Amino acid sequence: MNKLFKWLLGILALLIVVCLTFTITVGWMRTRYMTSMSDDAVKYKMQQVDRLLNTYFIDEYDASAVEQAAADGAAAAMITATGDRWSYYISQADMQAYEEQMTNSYVGIGVVIQEVDKGMEVMSVTAGSPAEEVGIQIGDICTAVEGQETSELGMDATQKLVRGEEGTTVNMRFLRGEQEFDVTVERRAIITDVATFEMLDDIALITIKNFDYHCAEQTISCMEDALEQGAQALLFDVRFNGGGLKDEMVEILDLLLPEGEVFRSVDYRGVEEVDTSDAAHLEIPVAVLVNEDSYSAAEFFAAALQEYGVAQVVGTQTVGKGNFQYTLELGDGSAVSLSVGKYYTPKGVSMTDVGVTPDILQDLSYDDNLSLYYGNLSHEDDEQLQAALQALK
Repeated sequence: MNKLFKWLLGILALLIVVCLTFTITVGWMRTRYMTSMSDDAVKYKMQQVDRLLNTYFIDEYDASAVEQAAADGAAAAMITATGDRWSYYISQADMQAYEEQMTNSYVGIGVVIQEVDKGMEVMSVTAGSPAEEVGIQIGDICTAVEGQETSELGMDATQKLVRGEEGTTVNMRFLRGEQEFDVTVERRAIITDVATFEMLDDIALITIKNFDYHCAEQTISCMEDALEQGAQALLFDVRFNGGGLKDEMVEILDLLLPEGEVFRSVDYRGVEEVDTSDAAHLEIPVAVLVNEDSYSAAEFFAAALQEYGVAQVVGTQTVGKGNFQYTLELGDGSAVSLSVGKYYTPKGVSMTDVGVTPDILQDLSYDDNLSLYYGNLSHEDDEQLQAALQALK
């Protein structure tokens, strides 16, 4: 009896050990599986969605397009998840447009068009462009490109068809009044107008669209031409200006500011960089127009002039950006514009979430602001412009 009890007790102990071993093994495997899911959550989720598409989706689809969209979406989501509103992802498909924006240039024929009933009407022709050389005029209506009707293509497809590699040609048909004619136009690199000016009596209104490439060159040229035409004051308009490159902005500020610090930055490594201006500068009344859509270099431009007491700032509170970005290219031709440092005004102030407070606060109605954005607001109805002109006078 005693032997039987001992034998049963041994069997029970063995069973307990086996059960414990199985439980621990299963628990370890589950932990390892969950850890693997956590480490590669994106890949796991994409595999699940891919299986669902392959198993249940009723229609045909482009698998490679789905895969690219998933990769773009994941990359964009990672940047968005940082919470930094100034960092963003640029897909491979958007890189050409991004580079054109940064360089203020594109390969084309040098026209701006808008869609009308008969096709695409020419709204402007760039001076010295291939379009001007072949006689294309404002008001001409482009009815076909490479034999395809523009009324059927639509705006986007027409623009893509007109553009192409530099040095190649494009065949186009135009309607001028009742007369149709065909032209063959060479595609070339076209530099867009970043800065323009006009004289309002003896005050030069200089409008700067952005501070990307060619901004300093064109802005300085506007300033020189305005002074030659007898300008007694300069009014810079950087409303709806999204900023751009620090070096372009500093080059302009150097002509307007006395000797001293202009721009201070500290990058992710803790490396500090300081840009300064020399003693030579223009001594002329200056004002700057800003609004809630004046970003980055645009609001910094106003802040630096304001802090030195060189210019009055007129308009509404700017957005308040204090980080600068580097554009870092990825292996597939896409890129990430990532905040890598912070910058400070000449007095050491960060504009993050603060922006520039105008010396003269002047708002616009919603309708007037919209008209200003689309370039349809007359100078007489632009209350911000009128307030700045009054301050300069």
